[in-house]
Amino acid sequence: MPKEERIVSSKEKTNDKALDLTLRPRTLNEYIGQERIKKNLKIFIGAAQQRDEAIEHVLLYGPPGLGKTTLAHIIAYEEGVNIKVTSGPAMERVGDLAAILTSLQEKDIFFIDEIHRLPRIIEEVLYPAMEDYALDIIIGKGPSAKTLRLQLPHFTIIGATTRASLISSPLRDRFGLTHRLDFYGIEDIEKIIYRSARILEVSIDEKSVEELAKRARGTPRVANRLLKRVRDFAQVKTNGVVKHDLTEYALSQLEIDKFGLDEVDRKILRVIIEKFEGGPVGLATIAQAISEEMATVQDVYEPFLVQSGFLLRTPRGRVVTKSAYKHLGFKAPSDFQEKLI
Repeated sequence: MPKEERIVSSKEKTNDKALDLTLRPRTLNEYIGQERIKKNLKIFIGAAQQRDEAIEHVLLYGPPGLGKTTLAHIIAYEEGVNIKVTSGPAMERVGDLAAILTSLQEKDIFFIDEIHRLPRIIEEVLYPAMEDYALDIIIGKGPSAKTLRLQLPHFTIIGATTRASLISSPLRDRFGLTHRLDFYGIEDIEKIIYRSARILEVSIDEKSVEELAKRARGTPRVANRLLKRVRDFAQVKTNGVVKHDLTEYALSQLEIDKFGLDEVDRKILRVIIEKFEGGPVGLATIAQAISEEMATVQDVYEPFLVQSGFLLRTPRGRVVTKSAYKHLGFKAPSDFQEKLI
């Protein structure tokens, strides 16, 4: 299955955007899950409003598909301000950044997705903008060059990243609020599915919701995508009514097993077991073995395999667990415990 067609991929696809906009909650009260972050944000937003100030710069990090972009839009809505959206790779020139910063109004939100991929030259211009609300522009070249400082309105940068470790220390230190988004529990995913089904006007039974939640990998984006696919099967097979037997049939056709693993996930585990005796094996070696980029394996595939207990990170490399052996029908080696040391 081509990687762009993975149903359980937590990365946003082009055809996800319309669905995400339809289902995206607008307020913190509508936002399901991440309770600790929500409680803190309510306090910080409320305090900033009472002081009539912009909220401090916010860094949101965690695996893709957990709601970082949604939270950024919610913060803007709760504050009653505008939000401008860009991404790290899209900011190639200082002029691009200057155009956005000078167009911001007081308390506006500037959301930067994949902020860890900002070019160094852009990052250095951001430092005074975040700290002093000033934009330094260099006019001319060589010894005659002069620096012109433009004052900016007090605004808020919200950065989102899947790899917080790649953000430089000077940039990371300029964020006043830092929050990690974790995978969602089954109960929260069920609530999200019920809410999405109501918005999409999908008739779905309780067992189907439970089945989708178990296979959604703790990720709202995946849950909504699975609901959409099952809805398609139901439209053709059962006049649009989603029942448990139809849900199980649809998920089996999509090759998503009871733990939410698809063929790519199972391939990673099988490769480690069959070619490398269960590990330990390095991340680069795994990536080569499945013909994938190392960063993709680390950011997209590995987090859920570790979270679900099928893969371990050890000082010597990645090791599959006994649960993975059992799930794939292999017998764990007798020296399994020694591999973990």
